[in-house]
Amino acid sequence: MPNRWNLPDPGLGLGLRAPHVADLLAREPEVGFLELLTENHLDVGSRRTAATDAVAARFPVVLHGVSMNLGSVDPLDGAYLAKVRDLARRTGALWVSDHLCFTGVAGLNTHDLLPLPLTEACLRHVAGRVRAAQDVLGAPLLLENPSTYVAYRASTMSEPEFLGRLAEDADCALLVDVNNVYVSAKNHAFDPEAYVDALPADRVVQVHLAGHHDAGTHLIDTHDAPVIDDVWRLYARLVARTGPVATMIERDDRIPPLDALLAELRRAAPTLDAARGAAEPSRA
Repeated sequence: MPNRWNLPDPGLGLGLRAPHVADLLAREPEVGFLELLTENHLDVGSRRTAATDAVAARFPVVLHGVSMNLGSVDPLDGAYLAKVRDLARRTGALWVSDHLCFTGVAGLNTHDLLPLPLTEACLRHVAGRVRAAQDVLGAPLLLENPSTYVAYRASTMSEPEFLGRLAEDADCALLVDVNNVYVSAKNHAFDPEAYVDALPADRVVQVHLAGHHDAGTHLIDTHDAPVIDDVWRLYARLVARTGPVATMIERDDRIPPLDALLAELRRAAPTLDAARGAAEPSRA
C-alpha cells in the first residue's frame, strides 16, 4: 500500500552518527538514505555545515528532530521551524520528522520526550499545531510514537487511535518506531501486535528499529544494543500491512563499526523484498 503522498521509498537507511561520517564519505556504501538529527545541523560552524552538505551530496537524507515541542502549550517556535525548513531545502531532504510529545513548557526545555494525555482536547490542540508547523515547512510532517514509561489516567483512547485520528485531522504522516511500540507495550501491558494492526497503513512513511535495555520491571529505550527478534517480527507484521517503507536502524551508544551496523540493517531486506513482491500487480 503506497503512502498517500507518494513519498519515495528509499529502502534501507541508517541514522547518521559522528563515528561513521568519514567512513561513509570515503566508501559510499550501498545505503538507501541517512537520517540526520536536525538539531545537530542547525546553527553550526562552517566545518559542520560543509560536512552536512557533503553527506547530502552523496546520499538521500531525511531530517529527524526533537525540538518542535508539538504537544506543549508554549507557542510554536517559528524561528526554529524556519531553520528546519531551510535546512531541508538545502540538503534536499526527502521529509522532516519529529515526535508526538512535548519537550518543555514555560520556556523550559527538559531535553526529554514527554508523553501526552490521549484525550479529545489534546488531539484538537496537537492537530492545530501540526497543521501550523506543516504550513511553515511546506510539506507533510512525519510524527513518531515515543517510548513511554508513565500513562495518564485522563486518557480516553489508545495511542494508535490517537495517532490515526491525528494523522487524519492534521493530514500528516507517521514514522513508526517499532522498538518504541514494543517497549511501551511491555511497560503498559498492551498487545504490540494489536497496536501495529490499528495504525493507518497509508500514513506510514518511515520505520525506526533500535535496541533497548531490559531493567526487569520495565524496558528502557536506549538505542545501545542490536534489535531483538521480537521487534524484527513486529516489524514484519507492520510491513505486511504498509508495503515497502523506508526502514532504518538507530544506534546512539555503544556504536559498532559501520560494517557491523550495515550487516544488521540487511536483516530488514527480505521483509522489504517480500512486501515489494506482494505489491507488484499479478501478470497472470
